[in-house]
Amino acid sequence: MELIYLLNSGFLIRDERTLLIFDDYEDPAGIADAAYDNGDFDNLYIFATHAHFDHFGTHIRAYARKVSRYIFGNDIKHTKRVKIFPTKKITYMKRYTEWQDDTIKVRSFDSTDVGVSFLVELPSGKKIFHAGDFNWWDWEDDTPENIELAEKIFKRQLKRLGDLEADVAFFPVDGRLGLSQEKGAIDFAAKTKIKSFVAMHRVDYPIWEPSQKFLSVSKGIPIWSPIKPGERRIFDGEKFLED
Repeated sequence: MELIYLLNSGFLIRDERTLLIFDDYEDPAGIADAAYDNGDFDNLYIFATHAHFDHFGTHIRAYARKVSRYIFGNDIKHTKRVKIFPTKKITYMKRYTEWQDDTIKVRSFDSTDVGVSFLVELPSGKKIFHAGDFNWWDWEDDTPENIELAEKIFKRQLKRLGDLEADVAFFPVDGRLGLSQEKGAIDFAAKTKIKSFVAMHRVDYPIWEPSQKFLSVSKGIPIWSPIKPGERRIFDGEKFLED
């Protein structure tokens, strides 16, 4: 499975002849364009977890001719930007719903911000989890009431994930949260059954160096913290290999 970093929470994933693109709001390295123009795929699915500008960019409309399906969080349905997309090729997903075709199966979960997160099962049987903006948003300068609410909402939604299993999990480790940037990641890694972890939502921040606490609860799973658009890794089921 090939993973390529686009920007922020944006990634392109290639598994055999299936391409998945998540939250591509900007692609400064031109990765998605090159993959589309090359045409070396049988199926192309483009996901946007929610309508925030740094997750949903209208330039992905350019891929409509070859796209198998646009799969969007339901809040995108109410934006003006989505009107340029071909309606017949869009599936909007509310939280805790499922959609599938002959190639992939998608389950949606709730977020702690806007939109949804996605669990995608590929033809090979591999599973990808993309959290979108699902995270423990513990802002240092927030009010005690909001800090308490953020913890409550996150832990409630994490419980709804149940025994989530995924080969690769993309999850926010946002540097703006300061000392709390790992809080959500630690609980997520501890409560789920993921085989690898990719840090995202880190624009303008350096490579994330996991704390000992994260390393302990994650039980030594492979970790990737990309910072440069166009970075590539191959996940072989046990480790990330540089391309």
